[in-house]
Amino acid sequence: MSQPDDFSNDDPELGPPLNLAKWRKLPVQLMGAGGLVALIGLIVSWKHDGLVTFGYSWLVAFMFFLSLGLGALFLVIVHHLFDAGWSLPLRRINEHIASLLFPALFVLWIPIGLLAPKIFSWMGPQLQAAPDHALHAKHPVFTLPGFYLVSIVCFLVWWFLSNRLKHWSLKQDETGAAECTHQMRFYSYIGIFLFAFSLTFGVIMWMKALQHQWFSTMYGVQYFAGSVWLTLITVYVITMILDRQRVLTEVLHEHQFYFLGSLFFAFTVFYAYVSFSQYFIIWNANMPEETFWFVLRERGSWFWVSMVIIFGHFFLPFLSLLRIDVKSNFCIMSFFCAWAWLMHFTDMSFNILPVRFPDGFPFQWIWLPLGIMALMGGVLAKLFLGKFAGAPPYPLKDPRLVEAMGLYHPLPGPISGGELDQSDDRHGGPVRKGSH
Repeated sequence: MSQPDDFSNDDPELGPPLNLAKWRKLPVQLMGAGGLVALIGLIVSWKHDGLVTFGYSWLVAFMFFLSLGLGALFLVIVHHLFDAGWSLPLRRINEHIASLLFPALFVLWIPIGLLAPKIFSWMGPQLQAAPDHALHAKHPVFTLPGFYLVSIVCFLVWWFLSNRLKHWSLKQDETGAAECTHQMRFYSYIGIFLFAFSLTFGVIMWMKALQHQWFSTMYGVQYFAGSVWLTLITVYVITMILDRQRVLTEVLHEHQFYFLGSLFFAFTVFYAYVSFSQYFIIWNANMPEETFWFVLRERGSWFWVSMVIIFGHFFLPFLSLLRIDVKSNFCIMSFFCAWAWLMHFTDMSFNILPVRFPDGFPFQWIWLPLGIMALMGGVLAKLFLGKFAGAPPYPLKDPRLVEAMGLYHPLPGPISGGELDQSDDRHGGPVRKGSH
């Protein structure tokens, strides 16, 4: 991968370049360790309950990593919808993550498709034949053919959008033609609607359908908010690592990290707002068809898991990120990346596992979903690194690249009312301030 001519390994502002040689084998190690744990869990669960626990554990891990793919796809779409400049250096990272939706995540979904009759109670022949008002009201989607049809359509939509957006982005690197920008905007215009419907249907069929009697019009929005929240902080850390390795240094400016941190802060509030609104409306309406979902999640240790989500998913990041300078502090934001992964895993467990373990969090089985997450994380990380190495690290010929770098043409004459610092030792743009 070629670097700019003025590339330097001795940037005093960033410190010495990171040496990640010892981490190169981590994806393979995760695949090996996670695969072993998943295999043991498969055998134990098969003897214990006929693979039911294994299916629920696999679903938790899958919905976690699906969040990253969908969150990245959304960030690519809104980048083009708003014709943003600051997010340009981050676009290629999001394109690679979004491209994992198909075929990688589709392949990881196959065990869910195979184990669906064991995971979803409404798929049983006795329930399909018996009179069930809630199931009948959702016919024909909540049928065996409907489940698989909706699932396949969702993955086809995500493949279509991620493939077309990445195709024209890479073609822009070759030609720099305006047609590429227009095509990416076109697919984003239609993609935002396809994305909203497909995400909603996907989360309904794979998570909400675990308790098919439940009604909620905000469940898809809640999953969306958590997905983007997780993706923003993950992209933040990936971008900062690439900056420390001098891969993106020449096209980054201070505002990229501040804006990512601000969006992470905003989606912290948005997720809390949606989650509380869903709970508040349903609990006050006091309809058994809706409240039973929350009643189940107040039993045993699930109540304390909900407290962890309230204080860990919202209050801790909200109060910590109120200061402006925190959003550009690499150490603090790295901690919140690890914390966000833990909280999102807790959130996925809170949504899925009470159906299988209604009396409390299954600490005796915690090793199984964590092992499956290690397996999936290793596979997806390996694929992501391969994709990133096979393409330019950022859009080379996008017309917004100069703006993203913080380069501005000097204004003629003096500026009244203050001074504008337009000197920079690297690009001639505003000075990049702060330490990460």
